[in-house]
Amino acid sequence: MTLPIFLTLLVIGFTLVAFIREWSTPDVLALTILCMLVPLGLVDVRDMATVFSNEAPLTIAALFIIGGALERSGAVDHIGRILKSRLSGNLRGAILAFGLVSAFFSAWMNNTAIVAILMPVTLGFARSKDIAASRLLMPLSYCSLLGGCCTLIGTSTNLLVNGALRDLKQAPMSMFELAPVGVPLAFAGIGYLVIFGPKLIPARSSITGALEIEFRTTPLYHLLVGAGAPIIGKKLLDTDFGDRANGIHVMEVRRNGARLMLPLSEIVVDKNDRFLIAIHRRRGGSAKPQEFFSRVGAEVLSTVDGIVSELVIRDESALIGRTLAASDFRQHYNCVVLAVHRDGVNITNQIAGLPLEIGDTLLVITARNNLETLNATRDFVMTDTPDEEDPETQRHHRPGHVILAWSSLVGVVLTATITDFVHRLNPGFPAVPIHYAAMVGALILLWLKVVSPREAYASIDWQVLLMLYGLLGLGMAMQNSGTAQWLAQNVVQTAGNLVHGSMMPPVMLWSVFLLTLILTEVLSNNATAVMMIPIGVTMAVELGVSPRPFIIAVTLAASCAFAMPMGYQTHMMIYGPGGYKFTDFLRTGIPMNLMCWTVSCTLIPMIWPF
Repeated sequence: MTLPIFLTLLVIGFTLVAFIREWSTPDVLALTILCMLVPLGLVDVRDMATVFSNEAPLTIAALFIIGGALERSGAVDHIGRILKSRLSGNLRGAILAFGLVSAFFSAWMNNTAIVAILMPVTLGFARSKDIAASRLLMPLSYCSLLGGCCTLIGTSTNLLVNGALRDLKQAPMSMFELAPVGVPLAFAGIGYLVIFGPKLIPARSSITGALEIEFRTTPLYHLLVGAGAPIIGKKLLDTDFGDRANGIHVMEVRRNGARLMLPLSEIVVDKNDRFLIAIHRRRGGSAKPQEFFSRVGAEVLSTVDGIVSELVIRDESALIGRTLAASDFRQHYNCVVLAVHRDGVNITNQIAGLPLEIGDTLLVITARNNLETLNATRDFVMTDTPDEEDPETQRHHRPGHVILAWSSLVGVVLTATITDFVHRLNPGFPAVPIHYAAMVGALILLWLKVVSPREAYASIDWQVLLMLYGLLGLGMAMQNSGTAQWLAQNVVQTAGNLVHGSMMPPVMLWSVFLLTLILTEVLSNNATAVMMIPIGVTMAVELGVSPRPFIIAVTLAASCAFAMPMGYQTHMMIYGPGGYKFTDFLRTGIPMNLMCWTVSCTLIPMIWPF
């Protein structure tokens, strides 16, 4: 073992521990690793810049914009609502329908966005048909991963692997190269969930699932404190306005026409103060509105519709690690938190000082007309909306934009696919690379004003892009230092002592798939792919066989994280709203992993011979 190999292994070990222990966000960790490689002499400072010339992140950014246009046009949302209105209450039929929709759209769009769009619809359907939401949310997340295995643009991992192939002197993947395995895998996975899902997935309830439907809506009162009110001059929390035990929630305080951006504990009531309050308790028994108004000497100016909803903390949220009090949650988001759902437990006491974590579900009261603003934030995903939205708060979807957005995506796919096919037949005909086609498609949508530049930038998940750039440096270091070759040689030599020579390629294929699958459960799927692709390709060279089966195996296995909730971000999105426990994913996901392992490793050698 040389010093560069030893240092690379140390960096890989650091990467594993840092991602598993979540020392920081994935993008910060990946860029830190990239910068570590230079002083260690594993990547030349001049070569470091070549990482940013890789077309994979550029392709992903353009596809994020096209996907954002589809999302804003309401294409997915509309189909989801059709399912909600047309489906019966049959559980297996619902799993099949929502699973197929999730898998289909995830083959073309970012699966996180698909789950975010379909989650409120799924929850509404479950509530209307008296089905436990947990029975549908897990299949929704699983099927979004399966759909991503069907096309080159299905996940960022597929595109990252495709970008890494250039550095490994391997032919890039075509648009539908994964489909001969990905499509059967998706159908097998959906079939597994339809047949065994109702038996394996427990019937659990989220916070709002435990509420009766009539308690999900509540009026919000605009109050004016009169000059003779008995509470004037008192601290707000020392008055009846601070009586949380009876369901009094202060949403907003205005003085002299301006909103007071102060903690409630620092506000002293003054005459002519205006309040927006909710009177609501999770289990009923809240204060009587008229009696309360009389006690505090307040006049009702108007009422607005309020709603009890759920918000899930996203992996890129600015609220992670901060408390509700420190983040001024009430002032910034115009809503009051009633409870926090974490690891299957509803937390209702001392929540103001509780540091928030990824996947936490917040039960909030907010004005109905604030739902659109909450839904647009990058800090969390709204998972529950009213069954019948106020027309004023509905998205202003334009049918023409749906057609233009779909036309752009189809045009990108057909251009890249057809030109690549013709180029293989006639090398003189230029193949249009996917990154160029995707950029042109995104620009067309910008020129046609289907999306504005601001909306386009907001559609891009910058954390994913920065993480990809950082991880590409790790793959470069594994090649430059000879670590990939050293690992592959040692594995092949060890296996050669145990397995007959003719059986080495299939045994190594099954082993590589399994190792990738295990790593992707605890690491980022992109980080796993970057580490395993050089090893898989070098292993094939050592065996004297085609590297293509190993490339396909790593690519697919990196998207088969079903056994742990932290395995993929869509699992964390549904974890709280579904009321899941860690063991629920193990019970359902391990058989799913084994099925994907068996189906993939059986089909891959048939389609891409050794």
